Amino acid sequence: MEFSNTKPHVALLSSPAHLTPMVELGKRLVTYQNVKVTTFVTSFLGSAATISRMVQSAQSEKLFDVIQLPPADISGLISPGQTGLASLPAVVRVSEPAFRSAISALETPPTALVAHVYAVDCLGIADELKIPKFVYMSSHAWYLALFLYVPILDKNVGGELGDDDQKEPFVLPGCTPVRPEDLPDPMLVQTKNNYLELIRMATEIPKADGILVNTWEELQPTTLAALRDDKLLGSVAKAPIFPIGPVTAEGAVGSKSELSGWLDKQPNESVLYISFGSMGALSLEQMTELAWGLELSQQRFIWVVRPPTTKTGIGSVPKFGFDVNDTSTYLPEGFMSRTHGKGLVVPQWAPQVEILSHPSCGGFFTHCGWNSAMECISNGLPMIAWPLYAEQRMNATMLTEELGIAVRSKTLPSKGVVGREEIETMVKKIFVDEEGGKIRGRVKELKLSAEKAWSQGGSSYNALAEMVKQCT
Repeated sequence: MEFSNTKPHVALLSSPAHLTPMVELGKRLVTYQNVKVTTFVTSFLGSAATISRMVQSAQSEKLFDVIQLPPADISGLISPGQTGLASLPAVVRVSEPAFRSAISALETPPTALVAHVYAVDCLGIADELKIPKFVYMSSHAWYLALFLYVPILDKNVGGELGDDDQKEPFVLPGCTPVRPEDLPDPMLVQTKNNYLELIRMATEIPKADGILVNTWEELQPTTLAALRDDKLLGSVAKAPIFPIGPVTAEGAVGSKSELSGWLDKQPNESVLYISFGSMGALSLEQMTELAWGLELSQQRFIWVVRPPTTKTGIGSVPKFGFDVNDTSTYLPEGFMSRTHGKGLVVPQWAPQVEILSHPSCGGFFTHCGWNSAMECISNGLPMIAWPLYAEQRMNATMLTEELGIAVRSKTLPSKGVVGREEIETMVKKIFVDEEGGKIRGRVKELKLSAEKAWSQGGSSYNALAEMVKQCT
């Protein structure tokens, strides 16, 4: 390919659930590589208003254009109430004509297309425009390895991958094996649309000219080497791998919430932040156990609380949409007064980036979404891993067993209720015990590693620069 002096113009395409990682990637392209960026956002009926607010927020920074495509009606493509993985590529497929029209109408034609992994259906438009096409996996390299290898596992393993009779870990050439209980939700039942969509996407990804992944060379060197080795996973990845992480959300410059005043009064690294992501929910029984565990630990905390899903049963589940209620109605009687001054209960939402980056924050009780994990590492904070859905069980295993920067409960939160004593033990392990000091030391080393990766000449800086070279 001949390179010109023309400034690259990269078009980004987001699935409905992954606007934030695509916007943050766009920021990196603009600020680190001086690239023109246009981000296209798909949405479906029912999500359009929420996504519109996110688009307006992204537009306010004026780094690049964010274009929201017309909401897609996918009611005829998925089962009523289906909100899992299958719904995301369905939205992209319905939005393909609108995206083709919008990208063709740009005043400055794009020189490359980057699609989120759940938006690979539109990669063919890059071929029509005769421009390079890339896929962005906003999770880590181990998940990418499993994702790409699933078609082979599908052929080699008889029955369901998540079958109760499956005891042995699934082998990924050159990588850490994946235990059956750590499999992402869409891989558990082969007969469901979610699994079939995953298989289809896994066969589309290697057709790209490159795969971007939200990790960095020094964090997962063995897995990245396996993805590049044709004798290992390179045979299924096929495309060049660009580790460009950590790509994390950044708080608005100079912006401070009401929580800042309270945090300013707390000792350094003394506050535990508790949040289960945009869809994390607890049963009333689990919420009660968590409240008592926090109180017994006697540690400071900020807890983002949402209404419980049920009274009893499985402790933690994903949930779409929450009603606003008085938090005191579903917390143990007297909890708010007994923890007054030591803890804050915040309904529905809190400014996570601002809290995690505050000097008083000393740990994160997290659902283990990869974006949250990256924010935690970038701020040098140990974690209490509480995986709920998607690839979060893999994330929790990696954070605890491979990287040694988190602790987790013996009972999977998605399988049962974790008792107050175990919650107390985990919190104290992070803030009080000698082991917590070692964990804190390891995560601070990773923080420095992440900073080095994005410094000029660092591994992620160079990987993004190498990808941009293909966009001119």
